[in-house]
Amino acid sequence: MDNVFFADCAARSFFDQVANKWSVMILTVLEEKPTRFNEFMRRLEGITHKALTQALRRLERNGLISRRVLATSPVAVEYSITDLGRTLQAPFGAVYEWAINHLQHIEKAQESYDARANNVT
Repeated sequence: MDNVFFADCAARSFFDQVANKWSVMILTVLEEKPTRFNEFMRRLEGITHKALTQALRRLERNGLISRRVLATSPVAVEYSITDLGRTLQAPFGAVYEWAINHLQHIEKAQESYDARANNVT
C-alpha cells in the first residue's frame, strides 16, 4: 500500500494544507507582486475574511509566503511569495492549463452524470 494514503503522511498533510482553491489563487496573485490583505479581498471574489485569514496563515506556516508588518498609519500587513512558494508555480500552472484545456470535457461529463442522476430518482 502506498504510504501517501496514511493519515500521518507529509504529502497528505501538504494536500490538505496547501492544495486547495484559495491557496492556489493566493499564490497566483502573489506571483505578480507583494499584496495586502484588503487587496486579496478585492481580487478573490467570494472569499470570506475568515477563509482568507486561515489560508494566509497555512501558507505562511508551510513556508510558502512571508508576512511583513508595514510601519504605516494605520499599520498594514503585506504578503509575499517565498522562494519555496515559487517552486509551486510550475505545477500549479500546469494544473490550471490542464483545467482550461479540458474544461469542455469536464462540463460534458458533469452534464452526462447529472442527467443520469436525475433519471435514477
